[in-house]
Amino acid sequence: MTRYIVVSGGVISGIGKGVIDAGTMAPTEHGEVYVLNDGGEVDLDLGNYERYLDVTLSRDNNITTGKIYREVIEKERRGDYLGKTVQIVPHVTNGIQDWIERVSKVPVDSTGEEPDVCIIELGGTVGDIESAPFIEAMRQFQFRVGTENFALIHVSLVVDMHGEQKTKPTQSTVRDLRGLGLLPDLVACRVQGREPLDTATKAKISMFCHVAQDQVLSIHDVSSVYHVPLLLKSQGLVEFLQRRLNLASVTVSLSLKANGEDLHTRWRAMTRTQERLFESVNIVLVGKYTSLKDSYMSVVKSLEHSAFRCNRKLILEWVDSSDLEPHALESSPVRYHDAWRALVSAQGVLVPGGFGERGTEGMILAAKWAREQSKPFLGICLGFQIAVIEWARNVCGWVGANSEELDPRSSDHVIVFMPEISKTHLGGTMRLGLRPTIFNEGTETWSKMRKLYGGAKIIWERHRHRYEVGPAYVERLEKSGMNFIGRDEKGERMQVFELQDHPFYVGLQAHPEFCTRPLNPSPPFLGFVAAASSVLEEILSEQKNYRSPHPKSAMVFPDTLGASKPADELKAPTNGVVVNGH
Repeated sequence: MTRYIVVSGGVISGIGKGVIDAGTMAPTEHGEVYVLNDGGEVDLDLGNYERYLDVTLSRDNNITTGKIYREVIEKERRGDYLGKTVQIVPHVTNGIQDWIERVSKVPVDSTGEEPDVCIIELGGTVGDIESAPFIEAMRQFQFRVGTENFALIHVSLVVDMHGEQKTKPTQSTVRDLRGLGLLPDLVACRVQGREPLDTATKAKISMFCHVAQDQVLSIHDVSSVYHVPLLLKSQGLVEFLQRRLNLASVTVSLSLKANGEDLHTRWRAMTRTQERLFESVNIVLVGKYTSLKDSYMSVVKSLEHSAFRCNRKLILEWVDSSDLEPHALESSPVRYHDAWRALVSAQGVLVPGGFGERGTEGMILAAKWAREQSKPFLGICLGFQIAVIEWARNVCGWVGANSEELDPRSSDHVIVFMPEISKTHLGGTMRLGLRPTIFNEGTETWSKMRKLYGGAKIIWERHRHRYEVGPAYVERLEKSGMNFIGRDEKGERMQVFELQDHPFYVGLQAHPEFCTRPLNPSPPFLGFVAAASSVLEEILSEQKNYRSPHPKSAMVFPDTLGASKPADELKAPTNGVVVNGH
């Protein structure tokens, strides 16, 4: 029987928007849109779960109000309810429970085994209108699966008022939760400041929230978020869940136990190393959505993971790309000079993804500066396209070069709209999900990018874009020195470029940040940070043992070749070269 751990929230929350498709929301409204292997566009929290647990999730792991309502309506239209009145209870709540049970059985790692434990984040805050059907569904679910297989962790805020830890908000939210039929097994208290819960505060929460004192966890500020798992373990979280869910009865193979012990050892080593880092690396992120830093959550995590690996403290400067443009000198000269000061003093320049025209000229200026000054540069998605535009203008001399997205009237559209993409429907219509990139023959001798992936011929990264390098311009761009070293499975779509005579100047049409792991950083980000830290050769040597985070079953060529087959079963043609295997 699968064990279920439900995590609910109280007092404050930043989620619960109840949409069907996170991909239609602006990054400044919702934060980063996280993309999964199957092309699902989901909340950025799923990125945290994949990174921390080293698992591969699907769009079905993300349940929203919109998805459930749509499923219930489709069932009603098919006649599944035999003409009965459709209601929140039982039809919507049953739909939620059915969805959870179905998805909880799906393997999420390379073992291919059915999970023994399923963690459910109950989004929003107890008392929210949006979360009410989900809370009721969980109240019913605990009896459906058996209370011995169901544990609830309630996360609440303990407010610090002039040095006094206030528990009333936590008492209120737990009282609301209990009134709705859910009793917490653990109360995880997010404490403001670096001081843990004091004994008196813990006793008060225990008394008024109907839990023992050892069931009250203190989650206070620590030097790094990567210390939090160890903080929770030190307070007996693992032992409590083992007792509560009888996890000792679960059979775990010796190899899995060894993997877990190795992970714990390496994780502790990583956190200890963080505390002893003295050297730093200064990276500037030139983006469009810097007003909400969650818009680039995975990018920041990729830089952090890479900095750990390079034994550097990450110093990240945020620059709104619009502030680099000449018009900013007149409208806001202080912001203009601050932006340029951050750019020219950085050890590496990163231009991430985005949509729309605003700020793109500033991005082009940043790419030009990094190229001409031999500063490490990494362009992701839009950043990849920006670097191509910059090269076309300033190396090829096509002064009017631009993207079809950014300037429809341009004389040279070096970036064009992909013909298969819908121009009328925005949600879920981009080129999405895990896709292969095949490196050109001969690149294994010089390409830093290929070496970062362990010398692999084929690499797999997640995509999210509507535009591509114009096929009519590829040959001329390459003759001028822009090396498109990685292409799609048909050899037609440009997906990676790398300048051969530059310390590190790389662009990817994909979003490699979505596949980073704390102990297994994304290769392009690792190479970028290593180059900025002057340790690239050392890292390239270590990357000979690179391990892809994707299970083998996920690395399947799309139907563009006439069949959907695993990479090691398909001979994929690219530029007349037969590629066999990975």
